[in-house]
Amino acid sequence: MNGILPLWKERGMTSHDCVFKLRKILRTKKVGHTGTLDPGVEGVLPICIGQATRIAEYLTDAGKTYEAIISIGRTTTTEDAEGETVEEDLTIKKFSREQLLEVLASLTGVIEQTPPMFSAVKVNGKRLYEYARKGESVERPTRQVTIYDLELLDELAHYEGQEITFPVRIACSKGTYIRTLAVQIGEALGYPAHMKELVRTASGTFTQDNCFTLAQVAELMETEQVASCILPVEYALADYPYIEITNANEKEIFNGQVLPADALLNSHDKIVYGINGKAVAVYQAHPTKDGLMKPHKMFPTIE
Repeated sequence: MNGILPLWKERGMTSHDCVFKLRKILRTKKVGHTGTLDPGVEGVLPICIGQATRIAEYLTDAGKTYEAIISIGRTTTTEDAEGETVEEDLTIKKFSREQLLEVLASLTGVIEQTPPMFSAVKVNGKRLYEYARKGESVERPTRQVTIYDLELLDELAHYEGQEITFPVRIACSKGTYIRTLAVQIGEALGYPAHMKELVRTASGTFTQDNCFTLAQVAELMETEQVASCILPVEYALADYPYIEITNANEKEIFNGQVLPADALLNSHDKIVYGINGKAVAVYQAHPTKDGLMKPHKMFPTIE
């Protein structure tokens, strides 16, 4: 069993819970997820099965799309609705749609974020949430992420109230914390804020429309139709150029040899070689030898 299962993770479960349950449902140990979703978040979570776990990092690195409810008026320890209140502003707040759109525009593009203490980022070999649970505080690394699009989803002209909420859609790079983005939006407006709700609607090429729940997967397994929800590894490689292997280069590619760099690597970071549309190897530019390329991943036995 090799391929990618586009799972719809339900609220209340960790990503590891999903992997644990799928190992039992699918009766295989080689199962891995492609990026952590917090228990309070539902959404698209591609799962790699069998040899497809080799390309899990490609899916983890892919861009994500979310829909969130931002709440203005209160910050929390976790930057979402699950945490304890850190600061609360009970005044009546007012701002216009134009002001909000300006703030969203200012946070679009390459921005800096400091991961929340309750996150899986590692510092000195330990995850930040391990420090947070012990009440310890450590210096957190600031990093750059990219917000490709930040869209306001309502039609209101004015916002007013003790608590103000509004929906947004975010297309972003890997490593983006939407919780932190909610706080940044609040700061730009001059108020404390947190992320009230979050749904991941897309991960790379996978969307909500082609996802299955754990219950649906279990039912398909029982009726021996589970293959209908497992996509081939090529689906995750669709963003890279594909080149059919020829008699001239078949031996070299199957042996994972270093080859002269294909011109496509001038415009793409990776290219896929395969037979009859089935991926055999992913090549990338050689890190130390100009004009050459080397295999990054090999999976000649995937069916």
